[in-house]
Amino acid sequence: MKKAFLIVLVLFCINAFSKEITVNSIAALQNAISEAKPGELILVADGMYMTDTDIAVKAIGTAEKPIIIAAAHTGMAEIGGKSGFSLSAPAAYVTIRGFRFTHQASKAKTGSGTRFCRFTQNIFETPGNGENLTIAGTDHQVDYNSFQNKNAMGRFLAIRGTGSQIAERLWIHHNYFKSHKDQGGPNGAEAFQFGLSGFSLSSSNSIVEYNLFEDCAGENELISVKASAVTLRYNTIRNCPAQFTLRHGNRCKVYGNYFINTPGLRIFGDDHLVYNNYFEGCHPAITIGNGGAEVADGAPLTSHDRPDRVLIAFNTLVDNKTNIVQTPRKDGLGSTYISVIANLVQGGGPAATISGPNKNAVWKDNLLFNTNGLGDLPAEGSRLADPKLVKDDRGIFHLQKGSPAIGAISADYSIDSDIDGQKRTKKLDIGADQYSTDAKTICILQTADVGPAAAAKLSK
Repeated sequence: MKKAFLIVLVLFCINAFSKEITVNSIAALQNAISEAKPGELILVADGMYMTDTDIAVKAIGTAEKPIIIAAAHTGMAEIGGKSGFSLSAPAAYVTIRGFRFTHQASKAKTGSGTRFCRFTQNIFETPGNGENLTIAGTDHQVDYNSFQNKNAMGRFLAIRGTGSQIAERLWIHHNYFKSHKDQGGPNGAEAFQFGLSGFSLSSSNSIVEYNLFEDCAGENELISVKASAVTLRYNTIRNCPAQFTLRHGNRCKVYGNYFINTPGLRIFGDDHLVYNNYFEGCHPAITIGNGGAEVADGAPLTSHDRPDRVLIAFNTLVDNKTNIVQTPRKDGLGSTYISVIANLVQGGGPAATISGPNKNAVWKDNLLFNTNGLGDLPAEGSRLADPKLVKDDRGIFHLQKGSPAIGAISADYSIDSDIDGQKRTKKLDIGADQYSTDAKTICILQTADVGPAAAAKLSK
């Protein structure tokens, strides 16, 4: 459905312009943007363009007639120097497409009050401390970009807001995050930061999906979510020695993601849903945070908020050095009402290692095989059996016919599909995979699935 939408959108963009303007200097580009009307296409000729000041964008398009500012050929118009595209209110329905950005960091952004703008098919490689791209405003889209080769403090992508309200209804998809060098330990070098503690109790209602992260080691957090009501799904994290962290905020959904050779997922906050995820070769796989305070009782928003009422269900964990853990914290509050249900754990260390209070936890219907014991997972919360896993053509373990995981769960958890996008039947299978002969619609991502080149394939 989304691929069809994107193809239609590309064809629309090719044919729907009322005016096409080609420019070959920053001065001409700024003048064209300042005078742009709905439906205009501004093409920037191939070449290197050096900036001294922001390329200011306040233009207003419409849904039917967006304003497109594009490189004439993807990746062949390079914006260097001191500044980049700065979109500020009342900018709306403006698309920035196909550029290579090598200007100073923290100079590409959408500000508060901007609406329905889009960064697509760009290459970000901006030097120095700061962010490659900062997004505020509402209803923006960041898609099919490559964020790469960062060796400085700051983030590839940072989401902000206005006052205490995080940016709303964003769609961030099919981006490639590649190579962020270790910055030696200080905070502030995540690959992707969604919000700040001051925004954490506001709802974003945004979707982050089909993004690929590889070789990102800026700091101990890879993705840091500091907002509420964010859905993160179908992303692939591979060979990144940094954690995906629900750091501040509540009611996030994390499902259908692949974690390969990373420190996995760490959880703070309340009422999250974590399901249909795949963890292989991780250390650890899933970390249930040991709370340092309780925000609902008035603790500062910067606290490590105690995890409460979190569902961790239908995940597959294979050959992880450590599986489900809660790390020690001096005087830690631990967690409450955590439900660990119908997870498949094969190989690696103990099934669970809990170092802290874990009040009113539910452990139910988990399937274990060849782990180094139960650890702190209650015997009544699991059974031991060979799940009969086999690798698919992308090297991911799936169930095969005859697995004891198939049809083992009769309760209704309102999970209607699995990690492959295949429909789950009334009797659910344990783990992320529902055994099915239906075609897979979702797979672990490869480099060809994301970034500008993937978008180019869609338009052919």
